[in-house]
Amino acid sequence: MQPKTRAALGLAALTAATTATAENPLRTSSPAAPSAIAHATYPARPVRFVVPFPPGASDVVARIAGQKLSEHLGQQFVIDNRSGAGSTMGAAIAAKALPDGYTIFFTTASFAIGAAYYNNLPYDAINDFTAVGMLADGPLLFVIHPAVTANTIAEFIALAKARPGQLNYASAGAGTVSHLAGELFNRMAAVRITHIPYRGAGPALIDLMANQVQLLIAPLGILLPHVKAGRLKALALPGARRSALAPDLPTVAESGLPGYAAATWYGVLAPHGTPRNVIEVLNKTISNTLGTLEMRTQLAVLGIEPVASTSAQFGEYMRSEIEKYKRIVKDAGLEKP
Repeated sequence: MQPKTRAALGLAALTAATTATAENPLRTSSPAAPSAIAHATYPARPVRFVVPFPPGASDVVARIAGQKLSEHLGQQFVIDNRSGAGSTMGAAIAAKALPDGYTIFFTTASFAIGAAYYNNLPYDAINDFTAVGMLADGPLLFVIHPAVTANTIAEFIALAKARPGQLNYASAGAGTVSHLAGELFNRMAAVRITHIPYRGAGPALIDLMANQVQLLIAPLGILLPHVKAGRLKALALPGARRSALAPDLPTVAESGLPGYAAATWYGVLAPHGTPRNVIEVLNKTISNTLGTLEMRTQLAVLGIEPVASTSAQFGEYMRSEIEKYKRIVKDAGLEKP
């Protein structure tokens, strides 16, 4: 990946669009158009919000968003947790739902990874969904054990080149953001750091603090308290931009690896064919909600930053993420389940 690629700049472009407003949701091509009829009473009953994770995981962000949608649109957005198969089970359910606006889907970076990593998915990640909008960016953090003799990304790359295959990086599991972010680092830095998969970020973090592995790329919100306590050493943020939650930390791209970008993100999709005006109502409501201090405060507690977008911008960003992860999987020669 070269500097300033579409994938690397995508999230930054979405961030710049936080203040953008959706087109007038009342505009229709014809008074009798189906989309106009759908919008006239939308939402007239509760909306199912499919979340491909179990309660208490990434679904916290979905619950915050669902609550705000309920408050602003006057109907309940009911969380329907459908976890399994690397989040692809929930996606399959949402893809097959009636496209009437009464089923929407909570998506994260794992959706783009799934499209790149898994064979024979029961849905088409691009053509079976319509992008509603971005919700937030969950910055990642590049941390090492304090015993590792490096204080910058450039020094860590030099160390890895001097010790090929001798350093290990932990991940929350094969096919996760932390796994593919590590493989992207291997490829772009021309180093060979061995991947050690764990069953979740918790066990990976425990072994990192015990110096059983030397590197972990995981959500900033999970790792920053350990950095402040001196148990871990933070080198940089893997995202395309600095984080307001840790403004003094540079990005990996700034620190010796131009063009590197990896992040976890959150957004909303709808089944393909959902009326355009319904998409616009949802997008406008989400965008307006993300601009509030209350929403920013709630997300900051989780180590997450709100990022609004138009439907088109989020769709383009999601496609660029899928393309990026397909290249990583191919270049790393990863065996696809």
